[in-house]
Amino acid sequence: MASPDTEELATTPPPADEPAPAGRGRFWRGLTGSLAAGMVVLAVFVLVVAGICLFTGAPGPGPLMLAGHPVAAVVALLAQRVADSRNGRVAGFAGLLVVVSVTAALSLFWWN
Repeated sequence: MASPDTEELATTPPPADEPAPAGRGRFWRGLTGSLAAGMVVLAVFVLVVAGICLFTGAPGPGPLMLAGHPVAAVVALLAQRVADSRNGRVAGFAGLLVVVSVTAALSLFWWN
């Protein structure tokens, strides 16, 4: 129940020239965005572990792994930026590039 001291705020509808993303497009962008963010977290984790191994003298990730994870993370982030800023096929293919780069990094560096 509203008290006499409150007033209802008016809401403005979104502009007509900016269409809302469809349900499937929203899911796809969310999925690829999560994959890109996860790749960044994994790249930072690998670099931190390499730093710890460097100072403790323990064996750590090799140079290919140290270079590959940040490269895959940057590719995924740039592709996700395109996917978020564009619509249609370009956004779909950019999202596919995110999936391919994350899948490539995981399969090349973590598959034993």
